[in-house]
Amino acid sequence: MTATGQTAELEWRDGAIPVSTRFDDPYFSLAGGLAETRHVFLAGNDLPARFRPGFHIAELGFGTGLNMLAALIAWRDSGTEGPLRFTSFEAYPMAAPDIARALSAFPEAEAVATPFLSQWAEGRTRIALDGLELEIVLGDAGETLPTWQGRADAWFLDGFSPAKNPDLWTDDLMANVARHTALGGTFATYSAAGGIRRALAEAGFAVERRAGFGTKRHMTTGVLAR
Repeated sequence: MTATGQTAELEWRDGAIPVSTRFDDPYFSLAGGLAETRHVFLAGNDLPARFRPGFHIAELGFGTGLNMLAALIAWRDSGTEGPLRFTSFEAYPMAAPDIARALSAFPEAEAVATPFLSQWAEGRTRIALDGLELEIVLGDAGETLPTWQGRADAWFLDGFSPAKNPDLWTDDLMANVARHTALGGTFATYSAAGGIRRALAEAGFAVERRAGFGTKRHMTTGVLAR
């Protein structure tokens, strides 16, 4: 049990893909979960090209930590000085053994995950890794994000599908994403839903629809313009 009193409720598809029974949605595609993360969240935020000392990524939906690990790998490969800062908001955290089981599908991510998993298993939500300062903010992002003191240079908007988890895609929450973004900061999401694009545009982002990953036709990115 976590500080929020709520944890992820899972079933396993094909023995390898964790599916949230609460939202009836998988955490990733086994066909290309790591490649999808790199296409949507890294390339969608123009990373690693924008990395600089002190760069701060924030995320809605920590899940298996795959996005965090992909960012960490990219950061280390870039040779940028100092640690990357990464803050993730998660209401229903996965237990360490479940994360480890999920990451076994991605050997490149699994290879760097052990220090994170050991600290997560101890109940830590502030985690120090080689090249990364990680904070996982537990609880409903609608309540925790408005009081967060940080401003991100890049956002990974990776909640479950808006149709299945609308609370993580509300207009108010998208406005708070903008309020907690540095000027010129960016976001990326796999979702191309019109309502999401409109909410982010109204919040101050210059929004762009791009080619999605694999069979998904479109995704959405944006730069904070005001």
